[in-house]
Amino acid sequence: MDKKNAFTLAEVLVTLGILGVVAAVTMPTLINNHQRKVHITQLRKFYTELSQASIRYMSDHNALSMKEAGLRSQQAAEEFINQYFNVVQTCTSQSDCMSASYKKISGAQSWNSSRTKFAALSSGASFGYGYVTNNNYYVMSFDLDTNGAKGPNVVGRDFFVIYLYNDGKIDEAVSHAAPATREERESVYNSGCAAANSNWSGCFGKILNDNWEMNY
Repeated sequence: MDKKNAFTLAEVLVTLGILGVVAAVTMPTLINNHQRKVHITQLRKFYTELSQASIRYMSDHNALSMKEAGLRSQQAAEEFINQYFNVVQTCTSQSDCMSASYKKISGAQSWNSSRTKFAALSSGASFGYGYVTNNNYYVMSFDLDTNGAKGPNVVGRDFFVIYLYNDGKIDEAVSHAAPATREERESVYNSGCAAANSNWSGCFGKILNDNWEMNY
């Protein structure tokens, strides 16, 4: 009779052990990459919502800029948010709409938002916001948490600082009309997002530079 080849029990156990080791090594990386893509998707969704809201706001007021449309005060900023976003909750305290505190990628504890107005959206995102006074280029800034109070609550992961310019563009804060240059965004990233200090800015611009990828 012909003999049939088969794996021995020892060979099967060795193979399963190797697969287990490979899985243990690769799974954290796969999970981390998946989480990054989720945060990027949520960030991009808010970016789109803000861009569309700005276009509608200027169109509804037959204006060529946000200020011309009437966005000239904190009250006007609040009216803009409440009218053009699907707000499910408004807050005057950060901890009521977002996490009470955030850390940076470096591990440093970042300071809390100085905002007085916060909003939670039906998408699950939350943000603090404010009208920017005495600036000729951008009119509002946002402290965005793409998934509300849920973790990881880390600047550059699920938390980003975003600026809305007078012409409706969205970018990092620079001292001229948007868009910021690649070099300017990298500079803000290095001095803010990547640094062990209390500067929250720079992560969003880095993602724009890297074509909506979280490569840091």
